[in-house]
Amino acid sequence: MIKQQSFKNGQATLYLVATPIGNLQEMTPRAIEILKTVDIIAAEDTRNAHKLCSHFDIHTKMISHHLFNENESAQGIIDLLEQGKNVALISDAGYPVISDPGQFLVKKVIEADFNVVPISGSSAFLNGLVASGLIAQPFAFIGFLEHKENALRKQLQEYKDFPMTTIYYLSVHKLAKTLEIVYDELGNREICLVRELTKVHEEFLRGPVLEVIEAVDVIKGEFVLLIGKSEEEEEISLNTLIEEIDSEIASGTSVSRAINAVAKRYKVSKNELYAQYHDIK
Repeated sequence: MIKQQSFKNGQATLYLVATPIGNLQEMTPRAIEILKTVDIIAAEDTRNAHKLCSHFDIHTKMISHHLFNENESAQGIIDLLEQGKNVALISDAGYPVISDPGQFLVKKVIEADFNVVPISGSSAFLNGLVASGLIAQPFAFIGFLEHKENALRKQLQEYKDFPMTTIYYLSVHKLAKTLEIVYDELGNREICLVRELTKVHEEFLRGPVLEVIEAVDVIKGEFVLLIGKSEEEEEISLNTLIEEIDSEIASGTSVSRAINAVAKRYKVSKNELYAQYHDIK
């Protein structure tokens, strides 16, 4: 057991300083003061950090701490703490550690018996959550969606039955395809897709997956994707679903389109219904 009394034990401190996710006015006075008064700033990208610090007239010495030098840099930061120096860790935007470097460093600093102190600020996934219209608690922040299709499908299945809102980060690359896979694996759930948080082009797309897919027209940016939990519906028997599919086919619809239509109508997974239909047929 480790007890930390952050401002009473006289130990050197690693500050985890949240920085703006877009709008610089969200930089807190406390964050500015910490960055001005620590001995060293450890930054994920020193070029971006210099721009931020220049804006707020911060001239503290800076070192690099990123994913590719994390182990070596962590030991260097512990060495600084052992010399009695205070260090602030910042990422490119938002909180360090959250889908950004810092987890390994925090663990090692705690093991070395130094303070780890958070400095509050912006968080993209929390901003998205509270304004999404989806149930805000409980929730699960998963992190970045997988890029490869098979890994993405496996990831969605892993959290499919979580009885809560799940939150992901994703980039614009293959956005429409990613949302189609979300529909295939989870059905036509309520989602919220958020981009450009705190900036002039901030945008929320709220609604069932298929409606959001139709509305997506952006070509750049990073997104927060919030997925509502599976709603309890009146249970529909597989026989009923098969009869509906056969009815669609009898009216001249192709098998794949019939399955897609029935899956959408009853908010079930298209992939699962497709497999069940062909198992029976």
